[in-house]
Amino acid sequence: MSDGARPLVTTRTLLRLAVPALVVGVVSALLLFALSGLATDLEHLVWDDLPEAWGIRTTDTWWTVLVLTVTGVLVGATVRWMPGHAGIDPATAELIAPPLGLRVLPGLAVALVLGLAGGVSLGPENPIIAINVALAAWFLCRPRLGVPVPMAVALAAAGTVGALFATPVAAALVLTETFAERGVQGGALFDRLFGPLVAAGAGAVTMDVLGAPTFAVQLPAYPGPALGDVLSGAVVAVATALLCLSAVLLLAPVHRAFHAIRSPVVALGAAGLVLGLLGLIGGPVTLFKGLSQMKELAQQADTYTWLGLAVVGIVKLGALLVAAAAGFRGGRIFPAVFVGVAFGLSATALVPAVPPAVAVSAGVLGSVLVVTRDGWLALFMATAVAGDIRLLPLLCIAVAPLWLAVRAMPPLRATAAVGRAEFGALGPQAGATA
Repeated sequence: MSDGARPLVTTRTLLRLAVPALVVGVVSALLLFALSGLATDLEHLVWDDLPEAWGIRTTDTWWTVLVLTVTGVLVGATVRWMPGHAGIDPATAELIAPPLGLRVLPGLAVALVLGLAGGVSLGPENPIIAINVALAAWFLCRPRLGVPVPMAVALAAAGTVGALFATPVAAALVLTETFAERGVQGGALFDRLFGPLVAAGAGAVTMDVLGAPTFAVQLPAYPGPALGDVLSGAVVAVATALLCLSAVLLLAPVHRAFHAIRSPVVALGAAGLVLGLLGLIGGPVTLFKGLSQMKELAQQADTYTWLGLAVVGIVKLGALLVAAAAGFRGGRIFPAVFVGVAFGLSATALVPAVPPAVAVSAGVLGSVLVVTRDGWLALFMATAVAGDIRLLPLLCIAVAPLWLAVRAMPPLRATAAVGRAEFGALGPQAGATA
């Protein structure tokens, strides 16, 4: 913009956006908290109360297989019979997508809660963002309020991401990448981020008040940057990325295999059975979305060998692959972070000279970058998990060879839907947009 030229976005426009942004951020966090709380209550019922009432001594054996198989059947029934589930399947879904029709939301919420409670290796991010985006577009895009659909999507997505990661920084990074990918132009970048950042801040503060967990894991104190840390961090990051690339390459055939089954009930039930068997191999720590489990793994790392930790990471990666390909509703970021933590702990157990903070942050950098192919988000998550800002320069160096290795690869996302329409997922075709 030349000197004296009229700005594309006026101060009055930004001020008018502030109040809706605050409301959207708070409501997005409250919905996330409510659905997560419901899933947690159901999880305790299924994994604690029922086994205790029935005299089951441990849930680490046949109970794990049974619960995950039943979870798959129930999610499949939700996909099959609740309205609005025709269209693109979740293996093709992006983190931020166009608004869904309201009739889709109850089924999406049910499928999300069932998956979280049943131990499926997916996080809540994709479904809860889709729910909040649909509600925000339905309310804000009325003629009286006049908020454009893209802005409503950005506000809800930012508010939800801020609540998920308990900081608005993550939302800013995600939206910056999204704007760049979709060629969004016009005005200063911070003008476009103003409303979303307000929403993200409101969402993060709300979750902080409600007691949101953090991603930081308990690791030995980092002694400070050393020249060797640059090389070791890059090696761990690249090695983790190469392991995760195997899941990206296997996604298409696994996706085709599950979608060749005509019934979503049978297909997701079979996927649940596979997840249960993987849970037997990797143990309870490899179940669920992975946030509390990665902290548990870090605390108990001394009880594992380096190979045992690597097996835990491989099992979790396999569970993520099966859950994402088969059609369970959920996001990939949370389990990807767990995979990175597991591989990082394995690396430092194999080579004790590598500081745990360096190995773990580099592992998370590699896994998240491959799964999401979002460099900003990968850098943020790696720093957040290690909890030491001094690692950021090292990670910025490590991400250079890593990005060169993976930039031509797709993220862990299928490129086309396969199979019958009713096995489709919740995409833009699943209902009228706002």
